[in-house]
Amino acid sequence: MIEPVLSSAVAGAVASGRPVVALESTIFSNLGLPSPANAEALDRCIAAVESAGAVAAITAVLDGHARVGLEPHEHPRILGAARKAAERDLAVAVAQGWEFGATTVSASVALAAAAGIAVFATGGIGGVHRGAEMTGDVSADLDALAHHHVVTVCAGAKAFLDLGRTLEYLETVGVPVLGWQHDDFPAFYTRSSGLRAPHRVEAAGEVAAVYANLTRPASGVLVGVPIPAGDELDAAELDRVLVRALEDAEEEGVVGAAVTPFVLGRIATATDGQSVPANLALAENNARVAGQIAAAIAG
Repeated sequence: MIEPVLSSAVAGAVASGRPVVALESTIFSNLGLPSPANAEALDRCIAAVESAGAVAAITAVLDGHARVGLEPHEHPRILGAARKAAERDLAVAVAQGWEFGATTVSASVALAAAAGIAVFATGGIGGVHRGAEMTGDVSADLDALAHHHVVTVCAGAKAFLDLGRTLEYLETVGVPVLGWQHDDFPAFYTRSSGLRAPHRVEAAGEVAAVYANLTRPASGVLVGVPIPAGDELDAAELDRVLVRALEDAEEEGVVGAAVTPFVLGRIATATDGQSVPANLALAENNARVAGQIAAAIAG
């Protein structure tokens, strides 16, 4: 089993039962956001976690070691990263001594669980892709949520996915899906996907209670936090952009993990860069809520 290396701050917090929030590194790399927005996202998310009294634990692979918590002088290594590591890649990354691997949602959830961290924050999770009945393309994020005892805080799943089937998948594998102070499941850049969240919660203490009472001790919880109202993109325009981007991806033979950066790049171009500040706002908001939940779980 993988044994992540914890930073001194994270190790101390875990040992003393203080709240910790794990953060993925893909969103802070140039695979997630362009420079200098990725550096701004990193600073804002760390500050948001700390504002709730929690410790931020960035996950990554560095020099062949799975890391949970990085030192400030190591942050520049994240910003220029160009190689992803999902959960399936972690064992290979360690065995082969990868210089750097930007951890995805699935890898970050796995590392958080291995480190004894109860809460993880990200932008948006992966899910069931459109046309999955033909391609079988289902993100490993969903399997990670089902098999690691971690609360994942996100702005829903990315809008170009099949969100209805994503929710059905999560129901099948027994992962509670909670809408944070909102009735609908969010769709990343927009506050509502048009689908109802299975359950609504109003406060961090409710999430902590759900986490404490799971019937499957190895399973996690998903909290969907809508993007702040003033930062969401126009839903109708976004839908038009998504349809065209997915058509282009199919024509160009873009499949699997390459679909997400391809579509997000097209969205950024089509919205004249408006998607970047929206992404910053939702990531920061998720980190703040995650900090509150971590504090409630720590008691």
